[in-house]
Amino acid sequence: MDFISERGFATIDDLSRHFVVTPQTMRKDINMLAEAGKIQRFHGGAGVPLGSENILYDQRKAMFMEEKQRIGKLCAQHIPEGASLLINIGTTTEEVAKALLEHKKLRIVTNSLNVASICARNPENDVVVAGGTVRHRDHGIVGSSAERFIREFRVDYGIIGISGIDEDGSILDYDYREVAVARTIIESSRHVYLVTDNSKFGRPAMVRVGHLSELTAIFTNAPLPDRWKKLVQEAGVELYLA
Repeated sequence: MDFISERGFATIDDLSRHFVVTPQTMRKDINMLAEAGKIQRFHGGAGVPLGSENILYDQRKAMFMEEKQRIGKLCAQHIPEGASLLINIGTTTEEVAKALLEHKKLRIVTNSLNVASICARNPENDVVVAGGTVRHRDHGIVGSSAERFIREFRVDYGIIGISGIDEDGSILDYDYREVAVARTIIESSRHVYLVTDNSKFGRPAMVRVGHLSELTAIFTNAPLPDRWKKLVQEAGVELYLA
C-alpha cells in the first residue's frame, strides 16, 4: 500500500520486483486489495483509489507517465506551427506542452505556471500567463481574474485535461474555480482537444465542465470499451489512440 501511495501508480512488474514475488501472485494480491477498496486496478498495474477527491499533484504526475507522454506527442502532431492555443492545468497538458517545444511561432495562453515554464524554453514561441490566484499544490492559476483574462482571447486550439467523464457524457473536475477557467477555454477555442488517460472514463468528480459534444477530439492511450466508444461516436468527437 505504501509503495503505491508514494507513487500514485505502479506497474505489476515494479510491484513484483519490489516485493520479490511472481507477477501472477502480484495480480492476485492486487485483485484482493482492489475488492477491499484499498487500491484501484488499472491495465498493467494498480494505483490509489479514484474517489470524489482529486489525487495529490505529485501522485497524479507519476501515474500513467508513459501513457501521458504518448498522448502529449500525438496531440502535438495535430497542432500546426503558427497556431494560437489555450492550455489549461493538468499533468497530461504539461506533456502536450513538452511535445510542442519543437513547434515554431506558437502563441500560447495558459493558466498553468508549469505549462508556461515548459513552453518558455522555446524562444520562438510567445507565452502569455493568466493572472489570478496560484494554487500551491500544482501551480495552477484559478479564480475570476483568470477566467476574465482568458475570455479576452479567441484561439485556434484549446487543450484541456479533466478529472473524470460520466456515463452521460459529462466532463467533470473537482475545483469549481478551475472548472470556470476550463469552461472559458472551451468557449474561446475554435477546436477543443481533450487529453486524458483511459482511467478517467467512468471516474467520478463533483463539478461539471461541459459535455463530450463540445469537444473536437479526444486523445487517450488505449481502446475504449464499446459503451464508451459509442458515447464518443454519438457525440461526434474524433478519437485518437496513442
